[in-house]
Amino acid sequence: MTPSTVAVPALYRCVVTHVRDGPVRHAFHHRTYLWFLDIDRPPRLPRPLHPLARFEARDHFGGTAPTLRGGLERFLAARGLDLDGGRVTMLTAARVFGHVFNPLTLYWCHDAAGAPLCIVAEVHNTYGERHCHLLHPDADGRAYVPKEFYVSPFFPVDGAYRMRLPEPDARLRISVRLERRGTRPFLATVHGDRTRATPAGLLRAAACHPWPTLAVSAAIRVHGLWLWARGLRVRPRPHHPVQKGMQ
Repeated sequence: MTPSTVAVPALYRCVVTHVRDGPVRHAFHHRTYLWFLDIDRPPRLPRPLHPLARFEARDHFGGTAPTLRGGLERFLAARGLDLDGGRVTMLTAARVFGHVFNPLTLYWCHDAAGAPLCIVAEVHNTYGERHCHLLHPDADGRAYVPKEFYVSPFFPVDGAYRMRLPEPDARLRISVRLERRGTRPFLATVHGDRTRATPAGLLRAAACHPWPTLAVSAAIRVHGLWLWARGLRVRPRPHHPVQKGMQ
């Protein structure tokens, strides 16, 4: 895992792919755009464009910290890690017209000397719950972590995720594969190309993908209904305790 040399902020025009292998085979592709930014230096946009891109601390971690860094540092401190002011880059969707839904937000954390320290993968489900995975990937950005969070209503909370999360450069290449009892029933990928995060670049992205966070949330529900209609059983949703450092 090496530090990114891409200037931030940046936009990535993306294709998100979900592939389910069984018991009902299903795949879908969704086009959107994501932001890559320094959490201490959010984009400076003209006031008329503020509704298209807001990054608020309440949308991440416990939602109670005054800043994004504050929420991240509280989570890491509960696990014995100190960034010591090190740089943190973030891949996320912005709040658009007051709405945000981020199935996955990634934080690449570096120490004060600029060396990679860890990755935090923050997952949101459609029930309004959040869970963060602390990852220590290898040099290629690969990590393996137990599944601890109810995401899809058609999978129980078991198995593990095999992730590949290299920090973006000119290209974005993210993959998350679920492994259960010797099977690999689900794969999600995000592939995208970097573009400049200028007002014109944002307007072009928004023109192609208006209200992208609402579109992602709606797509997940529509495909869930499709799977349910084809006989997949909904698994009970267990109580999800608040994680340390997420209060």
